[in-house]
Amino acid sequence: MKVVLGGIHKVSAKGRTYYYAWRGGPRLRGQPGSPEFHKSYNETIESRYTPEPGRFKSLVLYRASSEYKKLAESTRKNWSPWLDRITDYFGQLRIAQFDRPEKIRPVIRRWRNQWADKPRTADYALQVLSRVLSHAVDPLGKIASNPCEGIKQLYSGNRSEIIWTDSDIAALKKTCSSEIAHAVDLATHTGLRLSDLLRLSWSHVGDDAIVFATGKSRGRREAIIPVYRDLRKVLKRIPKHSATILTNSRRRPWTPDGFGSSFNTAKNDAGIAGKDLHFHDLRGTAATKFYIAGLPVRVIAEILAWSEDQVERIIRRYVARAAATKAVIQQLNEARREREHKG
Repeated sequence: MKVVLGGIHKVSAKGRTYYYAWRGGPRLRGQPGSPEFHKSYNETIESRYTPEPGRFKSLVLYRASSEYKKLAESTRKNWSPWLDRITDYFGQLRIAQFDRPEKIRPVIRRWRNQWADKPRTADYALQVLSRVLSHAVDPLGKIASNPCEGIKQLYSGNRSEIIWTDSDIAALKKTCSSEIAHAVDLATHTGLRLSDLLRLSWSHVGDDAIVFATGKSRGRREAIIPVYRDLRKVLKRIPKHSATILTNSRRRPWTPDGFGSSFNTAKNDAGIAGKDLHFHDLRGTAATKFYIAGLPVRVIAEILAWSEDQVERIIRRYVARAAATKAVIQQLNEARREREHKG
């Protein structure tokens, strides 16, 4: 009977062929098909999933923890391959070695620096490792402190004040589909993150406000977005093909991967792929539209879960003086009318 062993990595060098349990994994003994080869494979796989308690591999059972299960599904999906890489690299080290920061930090940096040419990827790798080690500190009590603390991030870019301008959006809309245009319009008038936009349903839209439990807070925070005039116009333009507001060309709710691919294609078609603009940057654009619509900075900060200082910096940088002046006058007039009404 032929037995198929999954995941084996084959490498040929200098006329010889070597077999490994997985890419980057331990080398297997014997030749494929032999009892020795099967025994070696089974022992290696078993050791990978039933690690010794004192080895780092045992920490990656973090996957089974309640803390891990509370993470958003998209986060678990992104973290899973990184947890595999972490296990492959650090798995055979003793947990006690992570209690000596001055010794283990150079090892952690060497691992992280495999992606030094992609700083954000390198920092993401460190973030996942740090979460595993934090779990080892508390609640497990395996080590006294997290050795990832004190290791500086490689990526230093700050996108907090980058937004899409009206001309950027106009360039995209010249060539993009109506489905992408609807998503951009909704993002620039609600300030919601993409993951929340794709889940937003018509049932969340009330007469006066959109009330939505945000995904990043795992439902603990509600975004309450007033349905101001321009937002009402955007909602009116979007056809109701589904319970969710945004749908693809097949009139079905977008998947995150499907939308990401279509949005990148739209940027390429519009000739703006070279500009350092992400979909997430539309939240800053929303801040300017909220302000021009007359929302106070405090309310804008609350909707976006930002600091008031951050909102004010964006307003100063991007909102034209005339528009800002008009917005201030409108706010003052509304405050005066409210006082008169109370009087």
